[in-house]
Amino acid sequence: MIKSLQKHGNSHALVIDKALMEALGIDENTPLQVTVSGTTLVVSPVEVGLGKDEVRDAIANLRPKYAGMLKRLAE
Repeated sequence: MIKSLQKHGNSHALVIDKALMEALGIDENTPLQVTVSGTTLVVSPVEVGLGKDEVRDAIANLRPKYAGMLKRLAE
């Protein structure tokens, strides 16, 4: 895929198409690591821990076991 930079204010931007973002499993909130290797620009998603889905699933699994304790703590 050949892309061109686009003017964005006083800078230039590389626009990543939706299909490419979906293939990489990223969205507009995904932090990206940008590095240079020789004359190659490398853009990679940063692993920052659990994603929203994993956190939701973990809470759903913990809630039945700890619901009473969590309720007492909230009071």
